[in-house]
Amino acid sequence: MNGQMMSQPLLISALLNHAERHHGKREIVSRRVEGDIHRYTFRDLAARARRLAKALNELGVKPGERVGTLAWNGYRHMELYYAVSGSGAVLHTLNPRLHSDQLVWIAEHAEDRVLCFDLTFLPLVEAMATRLKGIRQFVLLTDRAHMPAQSTIPNLLCYEELIAAQDDRYQWPTLDENSASSLCYTSGTTGNPKGVLYSHRSTVLHTYASVMPDALNVSARDVILPVVPMFHVNAWGLPYSACMVGAKLVFPGAVLDGKSLYELFESEDVTMSAGVPTVWQSLLAHVAADKLKFSTMRRTVIGGSACPPSMTRAFERDHDVKVIHVWGMTELSPLGTTCVLKPVHDSLDEQALASVKAKQGRSLFGIDMKIVGPDGDELPWDGQTSGELMVRGAWVVDQYLKGEGGDPLIDGWFPTGDMAAIDDDGFMQITDRAKDVIKSGGEWIGSIDLENIAMAHPAVSMAACIAAKHPKWDERPLLVVVTKSEQKVTREEMLAFYEGKIAKWWTPDDVVFLDAIPLGATGKMLKNRLREEFGNHLVSMATALELEGQVSPQ
Repeated sequence: MNGQMMSQPLLISALLNHAERHHGKREIVSRRVEGDIHRYTFRDLAARARRLAKALNELGVKPGERVGTLAWNGYRHMELYYAVSGSGAVLHTLNPRLHSDQLVWIAEHAEDRVLCFDLTFLPLVEAMATRLKGIRQFVLLTDRAHMPAQSTIPNLLCYEELIAAQDDRYQWPTLDENSASSLCYTSGTTGNPKGVLYSHRSTVLHTYASVMPDALNVSARDVILPVVPMFHVNAWGLPYSACMVGAKLVFPGAVLDGKSLYELFESEDVTMSAGVPTVWQSLLAHVAADKLKFSTMRRTVIGGSACPPSMTRAFERDHDVKVIHVWGMTELSPLGTTCVLKPVHDSLDEQALASVKAKQGRSLFGIDMKIVGPDGDELPWDGQTSGELMVRGAWVVDQYLKGEGGDPLIDGWFPTGDMAAIDDDGFMQITDRAKDVIKSGGEWIGSIDLENIAMAHPAVSMAACIAAKHPKWDERPLLVVVTKSEQKVTREEMLAFYEGKIAKWWTPDDVVFLDAIPLGATGKMLKNRLREEFGNHLVSMATALELEGQVSPQ
């Protein structure tokens, strides 16, 4: 016997309809690449998205075809989010921080047919245009007044003129909720990226889960500023979450320095933000230098890489801003876990509580997880045993676009490539990436713990720990450090900072000081680059010491 309830498909266009009908006057504020601040409402967004959907139809975009974007966080990008997916096409957000050769490869692999891009990226697109064989139309996201007098791109279209040529009398089609809605490519550091194709159903379910109190706790009372870019895993779903609950949105555009972000936080009464740790370092440095406080911001979502405990302390102790530590992947749409405490944690002392907050947290409903050993058997949730993290759920990838890489699943579970431990309260902690873990004399050393300790040193701005080859122990930890401006710390002082905090044999063998650590397109440290450059550092050091008649460093 079936239930006797209405059956309506879970569609992205339904989120926009809800925002227009129930939160129509709520504001969307954008710092535009043209230099000014733009303001309008969810009602305006919905009307312009319908116009854009009609314009895309006029351009010949068919259901299932891909529309690429190269754009910052802003209202026009938001319009594309809803118009493209809502009309039945597939939104493909390209990451402009990638090398042009990789961008061309991705756009061609995805078979993009239209490319919409911000003024910032005009030189980049002009340089790539002749190699983008599948693109039929190029659309510049600006008005006529800011269109270039000349461009090497033939028949370059003006976005605002496309919008103006249509009215907003458009009915969103009723689609199969399992049809593709948007496309993101992985940010892998080896080989070509792989496409992850989200559905309307997976996106709406992810949105439901993300706004829950034990997730991101988003409501109509919030003012959200997504620093995480809209070209990276749909800005962690926040453009959808805001429509679902009616939260005000503030888009920072291309200007992401600490000073500019702080000014937007204060002028727009931002209550919540989200981004990777490298962004927050700049913001915290700015507010510390000028002795500033946050008037309205009360929580920040930090993911992309492990949040150093020192950063959590700075936000929570110094600024009364709650940190929500999250973990996810492109393959998970992206949210998998959030570190929101349970009542059992209320009685913990400060040190024990800090240990819990350093974890990536517990599963959202809709995501299941386990850790397995080398034999594939599930390991206990004791908070100590570490194994490879496996996940499955309603918004987890089933296969990559065009079957790249073959079947990614193992017995229906997706292997994340992360090493993790899970405690008996269900809180998961990433101990390392499987490819980054350090194997010294047959024993494992987690690089994240060593990085977190280094980041707590007052002179350290950024730290990475890599596995370096060693003549006796196979691998040993090598610490790579960037110091804060006008601050110095010696190798000996840095290594002494580990005393009493870890097992002595975990202490790095040496320290390399750099002006900057290479970052990937999503703000993650590129440890593979560091391994390429410094992987033989300890071997060279041991050889030099032997030539001097000294003992090996280990």
